[in-house]
Amino acid sequence: MSSLISPDIWPLPGGIHPPEQKSQSTATSIAAAPLPKRLILPLNQHLGAPAEPVVAVGERVLKGQLIAAASSNISAPVHAPSSGIVSFIGAQPYPHASGLEAEAVVIETDGLEQWIALAPLPDYLSVAPAVLLEKIRDAGISGLGGAGFPTAVKLAGAARQTIHTLIINGSECEPYITADDMLMRERTAELLSGIDILVHLTQAQQVLIGIEDNKPEAIAAVRAALGQRSYQLKVIPTKYPSGGEKQLIQILTGAEVPSAGLPADIGVLCHNVGTCVAVHEAVIHGKPLISRIATLTGAALQRPQNVEALLGTPINELLAFAGLNASQLDRLIMGGPMMGVSLTDAHAPLIKTTNCLLASTAEELPEPAPALPCIRCGDCEEVCPVSLLPQQLHFFALGQQHAQLHAHNLFDCIECGACAYVCPSNIPLVQYYRAAKGEIRELKAKQTKAEHSRLRFEQRQERLRRAEEQKEAERQARVARASQVRSAPNASIPTSKPEAPHSGPSDELKKLKIAASMAQVALKKAEKQLANHNTAELQKQVEQLQEAAQNAQQQLDKASAEAAAAAPAVASTTAISTAPSGDEAALKKAKIEAAMLRAQLRKLENLSEPDSTQQAELATVREQCAAAEQRLAQLQPAPSVPAPSASSAALKQAKIDAAMLRVQVRKLENLAEPTAEQHSSLLKLREELAAAQQQLSALSAPPAPAMAPSPGAVALKQAKIALALQRSELKKAQDAAADEATLEALRSALSAAEQALHQAEDASGKPPPQLVRTDKRPIDEVSRGLKTELAFARADLRKLERDPNSAPETLTAAQARIASIEQQLHEHQARL
Repeated sequence: MSSLISPDIWPLPGGIHPPEQKSQSTATSIAAAPLPKRLILPLNQHLGAPAEPVVAVGERVLKGQLIAAASSNISAPVHAPSSGIVSFIGAQPYPHASGLEAEAVVIETDGLEQWIALAPLPDYLSVAPAVLLEKIRDAGISGLGGAGFPTAVKLAGAARQTIHTLIINGSECEPYITADDMLMRERTAELLSGIDILVHLTQAQQVLIGIEDNKPEAIAAVRAALGQRSYQLKVIPTKYPSGGEKQLIQILTGAEVPSAGLPADIGVLCHNVGTCVAVHEAVIHGKPLISRIATLTGAALQRPQNVEALLGTPINELLAFAGLNASQLDRLIMGGPMMGVSLTDAHAPLIKTTNCLLASTAEELPEPAPALPCIRCGDCEEVCPVSLLPQQLHFFALGQQHAQLHAHNLFDCIECGACAYVCPSNIPLVQYYRAAKGEIRELKAKQTKAEHSRLRFEQRQERLRRAEEQKEAERQARVARASQVRSAPNASIPTSKPEAPHSGPSDELKKLKIAASMAQVALKKAEKQLANHNTAELQKQVEQLQEAAQNAQQQLDKASAEAAAAAPAVASTTAISTAPSGDEAALKKAKIEAAMLRAQLRKLENLSEPDSTQQAELATVREQCAAAEQRLAQLQPAPSVPAPSASSAALKQAKIDAAMLRVQVRKLENLAEPTAEQHSSLLKLREELAAAQQQLSALSAPPAPAMAPSPGAVALKQAKIALALQRSELKKAQDAAADEATLEALRSALSAAEQALHQAEDASGKPPPQLVRTDKRPIDEVSRGLKTELAFARADLRKLERDPNSAPETLTAAQARIASIEQQLHEHQARL
């Protein structure tokens, strides 16, 4: 075979020579796979976004009809491989190593093979390139060599650059796979017709057809069919992975595609031979891509061969067609043994990128030996076709040193597996590289998100700064206008009293307070961002904001100290008549102290389960609050003008109390199944609401002539308040499960308060209240039982309604049960 090799080629760096195992499937011609009863068409059979269905379940489709349209620029449509009925659209088995399902359209074939009306373009030379490109796009053609990149996207991108060389990839370097070999042998005319169409589209100056020298029949067939065409057939040495796009370009042209670049960047475009035949079928015959040639091989098959099968054909049916011996099958691989993926579900369908199905036995592809530590032999470096340092990438991947992985060009790795093939320590190097690539992509996505968050934060801070500057400018303008008004001469109007000095903080102090507050707000938000996304940029930003906040606070403290120092001098220049008296200052201080103690008392009283320490603190705060209230009452000056009547304040408070009680009553009344405790609370609240409404009615009446309350009435009121407080303390202690000694002390205090109330009532001279008792009809046991059963039935129905797996008949039975109980209850109450 070495005599077939073309002289003007460049050697491929690295590479290996694994056993070819290609003769198993080349003994017979390409066979037509039988029509399956069920076709499964995944919506994503290519690189890019999955297609979107344009058919509905129950719809009849024809062969070649569009069933899913491309959803974005990098996408490809899907067509019906045969006529039939769409039976399902949803998740179906998908040929992937993960074993996860994917969205698909399922067609039940009718066996009629009825085509849609085709629109061929045999005279494509007279058609505009844009129309021809749209024809290829509508046919749903993607690369059939294994990558699956949409062909129309590849051609459209190349159209924006000058393409001087078109390379046709017929090397098919991976072991076992012979689909391209048999296609070049048997469909040479269609292959060259497809190349002609691509040349017309790209206007390439030269065409290079690369075929490995282990395919003499294909080489002879292509050379004989070239005729007068100027295309160059290049026979290259058999070496893996010479079929890689960038590797084949280097072998045939000597030019290297730059790192992270595309072949079009150096004026080259590469297409697989199967893709060329698909382009011929789409343009010359108007047929979309609905079938492909796939290699069925492996020692577990009795009849290894190449078949042309419809897309969507279940893989298990193709294996059965090739005579699968299920007892010998150890692994099922889609693709070759070097870069293929193991499948876990043989019911997955054939897709556009399925060029081979390898059914191997345990002896044919044994399990790899356990991995051992790297011995730094350098064999992996020698066989790398991209001239990388695989052992260094392995160590950097283990240490998650992403910067070093970038520096050593990890993403130039084509994952061919040559390094792992020759590794004497059996290290699965490619798996480490794939995992590292995934980690880097995920980290990059997080960094991009964090950068977007940082930009949004900075933009918001800028908006706040501009808004604050605008407010400050408006305030300064108002101050200037006020100064002009005060400085204007106005002698005709005498001043009734001297102008009081400005009692508030200066403008500069206000500005410093605002700046310090904004700096604190910005710092807190930045710290929150840092907690969510810990990056070096955010850490640096937090440090800068912390420094700014400290500076702002220092300036504020300094200005506050200066203002405090200047306060006595200002006070000395103020008229004595305008300075507050000592009584006023004491009164103000007493008000603040009383307000703070009231707030602390409310906080302690709102505790649901106070412990002994909190109860002691509550008693202390209550005493302090009473003393503060007494001091405040002593310092209150006698009103110089008639103060608002106490009745208006009492009326307002009564309205508030009645409104709050009504809200609590409605809340308890709306409960579907109140507990006994809630029912008791509801009764108590109703009594309190009635009393509050009665008090509100009394206060709303026209006020009677003011009369000073008698000492007995005052004592009675205080006794009632003391009794209410003792009851509240006892109830809180019972709810908190206090010890028996504490409860006994509270009960004694409550008894003493009740006794004091009775004595106050006797001393007040008020007539005893007339008790009116209402005899309620007790509920009978039958009604009670029916109501209880009805409540349980309703609860069961609600539970069934919340469960999405509940059967309709179960719901119907539950509803019937409720209706029956309600009928029994109604009949029983009617008899009472």
